[in-house]
Amino acid sequence: MERLRQAVKQYQLRYESLFNPGRALAFPCDECGRVEMDTLSERAKRNYLYARAVVGREFALPAVVPEPVH
Repeated sequence: MERLRQAVKQYQLRYESLFNPGRALAFPCDECGRVEMDTLSERAKRNYLYARAVVGREFALPAVVPEPVH
């Protein structure tokens, strides 16, 4: 587990839809789930603020997950 933590450097804060399986909004964050809003585009910033506002109504509580390798 410790080796995995050392290998993973980038994370996402992921908000899963409560009603549409597979739909989610994800934003770059640190290992604690902190999002640097200054680094987001205007569209991403709006989506991030929206997701935060509708937790429990449209999106589940967010989870910090390793960013997928492309």
